[in-house]
Parts: sequence; structure tokens; C-alpha cells
Amino acid sequence: MKTPNPIITVNETEGQKLNIAGGNYRIIISGKQTDGEYAVIEMSVPPGAGPNPHSHADFAETFYVLEGEVSFKSELGSYVAKKNSFINIPKGGIVHGFKNRSNETAKLLCTVTPAGLDDLFEEMAEYMETASLENESNKKEKINTLFKKYGQTIFPENYLD
Repeated sequence: MKTPNPIITVNETEGQKLNIAGGNYRIIISGKQTDGEYAVIEMSVPPGAGPNPHSHADFAETFYVLEGEVSFKSELGSYVAKKNSFINIPKGGIVHGFKNRSNETAKLLCTVTPAGLDDLFEEMAEYMETASLENESNKKEKINTLFKKYGQTIFPENYLD
């Protein structure tokens, strides 16, 4: 008989902290802790920040707004997600993105199933620490390569306008 996974507890100071997409992200539970089943990421998104439109066919992504608000856009429409709002992005590759258009930092709880986005964020944060020495063309190419490695497609910032 397989031993069940242990219960994992994480307090507000624990988890891996990363600087991503202009914000501060904290991997609360990584795929390494869940055998790749899921990951949970807390996202602190300052005013004006958020990911460009992107898609990922092989995992579902949910967001729960803990504080503030963000403007979500997808191929299917737009939605202003305020505190206590929930957004579900199913598998399949719908192009989506969000921006914090308010004057206050927004805080989101993101769950991805299966895990993998957490690995992308780790690798991206590590790369961005040294990327300032590279020219913009090289940076863009490396970022696109990382996104493809993790099953993501990036679109231009104005793709959903």
C-alpha cells in the first residue's frame, strides 16, 4: 500500500519568494512537494504590473483575489476581479492575461494543475537576476525559449485589446 503524502503546512513567512512580471511572487506549495499534481503561488502585483497575454494548453489555472483588483482579459471577454473574486482558466489554451490597473497592490492566490508554472517562475526569476547585462533581443529570445519549454505561448501586450 502506498503511503499517503504528508500534510504540508506553510505560514506567511515561508515559501520561495521570486520577482516575476514586475511583482513579488511566493511559491507556497511547489510541484516538488505534490509530485507535480499542483502548485500554489501567492502573487503580489503592483499597480501597472501583470503578465502579458499568454496561453497554456496543458494546465488549468485559478486565481482568487485576496486584496485589491486586477483587470483580466481573454479571447472571450474581460472582467474586473475585485477582492474575493475567483477566476478559473481551464486547460485548452485560451489566451488570457491580467494587469493591475488600480493604484494599490493586488494580491492573488494562484493554483495550477498540474504543477509546472512554479518551475517556470523559478527559472525566469533566476534568469532575470543576470539578464540586465543582455540586449533586449537576446532577453526576448531567452524568455520565449523558457516559456516554450514550459508549454506556454506569449502574445504581444496589446493582443487582446
